[in-house]
Amino acid sequence: QVQLVESGGGLVQAGGSLRLSCAASGRTFRPYHMGWFRQAPGKEREFVAAISWTARNTNYADSVKGRFTISRDNAKNTAYLQMNSLKPEDTAVYYCAAGGGSWPLYANGVNYWAQGTLVTVSS
Repeated sequence: QVQLVESGGGLVQAGGSLRLSCAASGRTFRPYHMGWFRQAPGKEREFVAAISWTARNTNYADSVKGRFTISRDNAKNTAYLQMNSLKPEDTAVYYCAAGGGSWPLYANGVNYWAQGTLVTVSS
């Protein structure tokens, strides 16, 4: 079993930045893609960004393109989501995810989920 430990959420003003981190522990010897999904109150969970296990490929939701950047450091088993120019509509619980199957990383390809971290963007 793999555990994902996520950190970096908090309260930020519109236009500000946050960086989320997601560290994997446990049985991480197999290649896996990593990414983030988010869920706002009363809404379904939606895809945000993903990075392939080699870090050669990335994928972003249209709503965050140009503002968010995903990266990873496989030596540390950690992925990062740099979020710039944050907007109030980015407010949500952000869930780190990992999957060992197909690319791009779709929700049905996720094998492991973090507990989530709350990002609140004020006006």
